[in-house]
Amino acid sequence: MRFDPPVRLAYLVSHPIQYQAPLLRRIAQEPDIDLTALFCSDVSVRAFHNEGFGRVLAWDVPLLEGYRHRFLPAWGRRDRVSGWRPLTHGIGRIIDEEGFEALWVHSYARAANLAAMLAARRRRIPVLLREEMSGISAQRSALKRSVKRMAMAGLDRMVAGYLAIGSANRDYYLAHGIADGRIFPMPYAVDNERFRNAAEEARPQRPRLKAELGIPAERPIALTAARLVADKAHADLIAAWRLFVGRLPAERRPFLIIVGDGPLRGALERAAAGIDSVRFAGFRNQTELPAFYALADLFVLPSRREPWGLVVNEAMNAGCAILASDRVGAARDLVRDGVNGAVFPAGSVPALARALEALFADPARLAEMGRQSLSIIRGWSFEEDVAGLRAALAATVRP
Repeated sequence: MRFDPPVRLAYLVSHPIQYQAPLLRRIAQEPDIDLTALFCSDVSVRAFHNEGFGRVLAWDVPLLEGYRHRFLPAWGRRDRVSGWRPLTHGIGRIIDEEGFEALWVHSYARAANLAAMLAARRRRIPVLLREEMSGISAQRSALKRSVKRMAMAGLDRMVAGYLAIGSANRDYYLAHGIADGRIFPMPYAVDNERFRNAAEEARPQRPRLKAELGIPAERPIALTAARLVADKAHADLIAAWRLFVGRLPAERRPFLIIVGDGPLRGALERAAAGIDSVRFAGFRNQTELPAFYALADLFVLPSRREPWGLVVNEAMNAGCAILASDRVGAARDLVRDGVNGAVFPAGSVPALARALEALFADPARLAEMGRQSLSIIRGWSFEEDVAGLRAALAATVRP
């Protein structure tokens, strides 16, 4: 279906996000979807302190190119993003000025987003909600689940359509009483082509990068890439790695590369002391990551709480087999046990060690799993996102 005239769509999100900018550029290419991104903060478009990484960083990919955008007016500081900050205003006036026909909101758990949803409701403009909520990542008591269900019922009065990032997210909506016909698939995806091409271009650098890291050329590699914080469970991975490699002769041990930085780096380095096959590579920016994915045979994400985990998408585009915990949202949709990797119970160090042992036991099978990852991720892309967004707009704006 094509929209004539084009649908005027507002997308509200806290700040420009490195994962989302390519998707916004892709949607902007659609001639019949007139997209404008509305940002509450501009913190990410310059050097800023990231608490998760524990450092000042500046993204090395364009965040504002290729699509129309505006920054909402705000009172006070704009360099902090939280549930209340920045204190934006004027969303109703902007909706009127721009003549938006639909409002797409990324997360409802922000004051600015709720204000925008209320403003849209008063103007009878349909709201589309994209959220990360799932039963995988949010463990609650029976009382909290009951309260959440009531809160969702109130939220539902403001939302016309839900954009599901994956099957666990979809099931969460269904469990909270959202009708199936109001949920549209808009999967969490990355710029597959960019990561695939960048990894391919980086493959000739593998010997040099291994040499820089002090890794013998013939050794297989496991990689993890994430902020060094508790939820990512690097400590579980290091403990499992110690068990795993301790059963192998020194000359047959794979190497583990940990990419990332954060407040737990010192503690993790101490935990890895004495394991000669672990390397900490520090923070690596967006353009540097594909070279590490290209180096790896296996990507590991052991998180104890991970609503999705877009690094899994990125690694699959480089042809990595995947080992993920059952608390990683992406695992449910993208990891097929025994086909392109394995899933283990989060927090179980022995199970993680056994999975590492099984995957590295057969190099040919591991390589085939990597090829399967590349095949699977081709069907989880921005094209599916555009199709899902179109379906939502057709059902709520131009029925």
